[in-house]
Amino acid sequence: MTPMDMQPDGRLPSELWIKAHLRRCFAEGMPATIVHRGEKNSGTLILKINQLEAGCRVLSQTRTLEGELAWMPALGGELVEESAADAYIERAVSRDPDVWVLEIEDREGRHPFEGKLL
Repeated sequence: MTPMDMQPDGRLPSELWIKAHLRRCFAEGMPATIVHRGEKNSGTLILKINQLEAGCRVLSQTRTLEGELAWMPALGGELVEESAADAYIERAVSRDPDVWVLEIEDREGRHPFEGKLL
């Protein structure tokens, strides 16, 4: 990676950052797939964490007031049926087509992304 790959604020482009975490999912035995490709340099991320029989949890990438990465739970932070998670994501993508959507299957609800849950 060269300094040309970095954003002006020093962050990695979204596509590179997401693909690195996707590889990490595979290395940790978590099936994951990119459901929607957003803007390659600055798109934010929505995580759909499919806990299979338990339901799905949706998290949206955000930043704290200090600029640190954090995750905002969608749909009240509750586990919901997959159809409800998909409908929420569809609405979010229609409002912001630059957003990325990554689905991870993990019965325990884990994901490899840093950042605190708000």
